[in-house]
Amino acid sequence: MRTYGDPCGIARALDLIGERWALLVVRELLLGPKRFTDLRAGLPLVGPDMLAQRLRELEQAGVVQRSKLPPPAGARVYELTDWGRQLEPVVLGLGRWGSQAPLPPERGELGVDALVLALKTLFDPARTDGLRGTAFELRLGEDVFDLHVDAQTLAASRGAASDPVATIATEPGILQEVLWHERPVSAGGLEIAGDRRAAERFLGLFPLPS
Repeated sequence: MRTYGDPCGIARALDLIGERWALLVVRELLLGPKRFTDLRAGLPLVGPDMLAQRLRELEQAGVVQRSKLPPPAGARVYELTDWGRQLEPVVLGLGRWGSQAPLPPERGELGVDALVLALKTLFDPARTDGLRGTAFELRLGEDVFDLHVDAQTLAASRGAASDPVATIATEPGILQEVLWHERPVSAGGLEIAGDRRAAERFLGLFPLPS
């Protein structure tokens, strides 16, 4: 493994996660374990050999570990270690900073996990009056997330929400258009079950930085 040979903590961190694709692998695992094929789906531009190499390096560094899901799934998955999960505020902070940079000229849609993490990145606590302590269920195709609004943060985890105030079901591209490209909820493609007013207020908690 290449090293900067610098004792500074920043340099030592970059020794471990500074290689191309490494931090995006971490991003893909922040919401829970994934199989190799799931990681490739979230990172479609990385080749299988490169992804396998990065996973080996992150595992050797103690950032990622392999495990096996309980029956009946029994699949082998990659997940962040406790130390690896400490990277979440680093990744979200980098996302907030990077959201002010120009978009690449050729860009695709955000992946599902990247989109949910973008919600955590852009979450504005100043807009949460009346929604604090409420849960929402977000369904993006076959992926389901439990989103909980708190006073200062948005908690997100994979799986169904317990007693959500509203459920929002749509596709990732449509949600991006509603959140950041002025597509009205009434334009179709986004379904709300439960408290519609609360759901529409929830969709306004993620403004782009000025």
